[in-house]
Amino acid sequence: MSKAFTKETDEDDEELEAPAPLPVGTKNYMTPKGYARLRDELQQLRRVERPKVVETVSWAAGNGDRSENGDYIYGKKRLREIDRRIRFLMKRLEIAEVVDPAQQKNHDKVFFGATVTYANSAGDEKTIRIVGVDEADIDRNEVSWISPIARALIKAEEGDTVEVKTPTGPESIEVVKIDYKVAGDDA
Repeated sequence: MSKAFTKETDEDDEELEAPAPLPVGTKNYMTPKGYARLRDELQQLRRVERPKVVETVSWAAGNGDRSENGDYIYGKKRLREIDRRIRFLMKRLEIAEVVDPAQQKNHDKVFFGATVTYANSAGDEKTIRIVGVDEADIDRNEVSWISPIARALIKAEEGDTVEVKTPTGPESIEVVKIDYKVAGDDA
């Protein structure tokens, strides 16, 4: 078989969904918990996952023909994914600015790390927590500080009505409660 048919390329790889880039000129704010989560993921990738995959690829490479060796092909692809994620995490952690919400002195206004309960025009209440770009998770009601809802809420006080840009147009919401949970209190 010709080498032309067995050459590996990165072109066949599906591009991983890249996390949202930071807006130009902004800092990479993170809560201590979010920073620890990313740091732990980096350590897990470096110390556990990558060595396992390297071992599998080495074993598979020793089995001969690599062109039809699924362990080798998948292992090399997984290794590239791990290396890409490691590079991303290292860059993000390097530029991170950890902000502890528990250290916030002004509890009357919404700032980074605040847990905010708000009501929409229909009276439905929702609670969100404003966190860093890399730690936002809508399933845990955590939104990025650069999201439209967070930007609208920043510097608002309890009782204030702010306008949020939504896909269906502007919507008015009222700040019902502002809370700064101490690190470790939230699960």
